[in-house]
Amino acid sequence: MTDEHTDDYANFDAGAFNRQVVEEFRQNNGKLSGWMEGWSLVVLTTIGAKSGRRREGPVGYFEVDGQPLVVASAMGGPKNPAWYHNIAKNPQVTVETGTETYEAIATITTGAERDALFAGVVAQDSGMGEYQEKTTRVLPVITLRRTDAEPIAGAEPAAGSTSDSGADRVRGLGDFLVEGHDWLRKELTELRAQVDEIIAGDADGAALERAKPGLAEQMRAHCMEFCAAVKEHHTGEDMGAFPMLAQQYPELAPDLEKLGEEHKVVARLQDEIRQLVEGYVPGKSDPVQLRERLEVLASDLEEHFAYEERTVVDALNKMGPAPNIP
Repeated sequence: MTDEHTDDYANFDAGAFNRQVVEEFRQNNGKLSGWMEGWSLVVLTTIGAKSGRRREGPVGYFEVDGQPLVVASAMGGPKNPAWYHNIAKNPQVTVETGTETYEAIATITTGAERDALFAGVVAQDSGMGEYQEKTTRVLPVITLRRTDAEPIAGAEPAAGSTSDSGADRVRGLGDFLVEGHDWLRKELTELRAQVDEIIAGDADGAALERAKPGLAEQMRAHCMEFCAAVKEHHTGEDMGAFPMLAQQYPELAPDLEKLGEEHKVVARLQDEIRQLVEGYVPGKSDPVQLRERLEVLASDLEEHFAYEERTVVDALNKMGPAPNIP
């Protein structure tokens, strides 16, 4: 009989079990049946530490003195669960309670703060204390700080701005950041189109020869304006938004440091492109080389913008409304 039970455990598909729990959880607004009836759970979605893919699973949920939190208990197993390693690398998570879904920043607590919170958990669920007794590792306690935008008292909602639930909400600092990204994306697309037109002129020959000096000057002016706008955008982040985020959300420090390093890479590439543009002579310089460097800039910027929007937009929205700039 012991061997039979051992085989049962060896063949247990934890992934399939979790998917079944999540499906029932969602179908019944967070309620579960059978031996899990009455359990307090949330579905926690994290970003895979290695894969970068979204990973979701049910975890026990507690509130201690109004602080939402989860515990990486793994039922007292010797190793932390995979989702713990995910949030250690990327603290941005999605929390489903059964009645609402929201974005949050997960913070791994330490020292006296962790001990006090865990004592509160054990007071609610003695089983967590038993899990701690089964293992030599200290069960991690992770707080969840909600970051999705909510209406801010005294602020006027932006026209057409709605939350996921359909209610009016304030256009936040994170929304303002994305709007800046979208404007820069549009400008870069137009700049590349201008260079393409110059390349086409080279291919068409003398028929467009007279138009090239004027077009090249337009391209040069556009490129200078674009590079200046990117520099101003990144300087504003480095001097304002990022220090403000680091102070309120210290768990974002690794992401902010990475973004700051990316700013330096983008700046070096901009300098190279600026030199190509300033030295461009219609009919003599090679516009294809400029186009190739613009493609590299476009690719690097898009990757940078996407990472920035994944990691800091929700936190910025939580901090306040967007500036009222016409």
